[in-house]
Amino acid sequence: MKSTPAYILRNCALWVDEDIKVGQASEMSISMPKEKSESFRNAGMIKERKVPMGYEQDDLEFSLTAFDPATLKLMTGKPGVEHQFMVTGAHVDEDGTTHSAVYFVRGRLVSPDAGSWKPGDKAELKCSVVQNYAKLEIDGEEIFEIDDFEFSAGGVSQTGDIRAALMLN
Repeated sequence: MKSTPAYILRNCALWVDEDIKVGQASEMSISMPKEKSESFRNAGMIKERKVPMGYEQDDLEFSLTAFDPATLKLMTGKPGVEHQFMVTGAHVDEDGTTHSAVYFVRGRLVSPDAGSWKPGDKAELKCSVVQNYAKLEIDGEEIFEIDDFEFSAGGVSQTGDIRAALMLN
């Protein structure tokens, strides 16, 4: 355990369909998987109990200070067409140790928003990506990986027993 602040984000970068957006991306919002639950109060129970029913994940969102035609062309709307996105981060501890965070996404660009343009002000292109696959690694170690059928945390399947019961393994 460290006694000084650790994993402080010092800088980050965005890759859109294998095209680095250094100097163009102003903000990125990665999405962590969230447990989805339902409340039950069945016969004999005196209070509700929240029961885990799976997972949900918000969209990857990012903003560019460039009206980038290559990014805009990724909004195809065609079923089955996915693109790769990657957010990288340099996290530095106060003792000087540098950590690499890499967030991989496969999905569809669904809502580019060019906002309003005003002379003398920067224009932003805000984008949302529906995530069909996501994986977060820190220093090369898997933190989580999720797709439509599997969720693992720290490399350990959280849904393998369910898949085995369904004879899907």
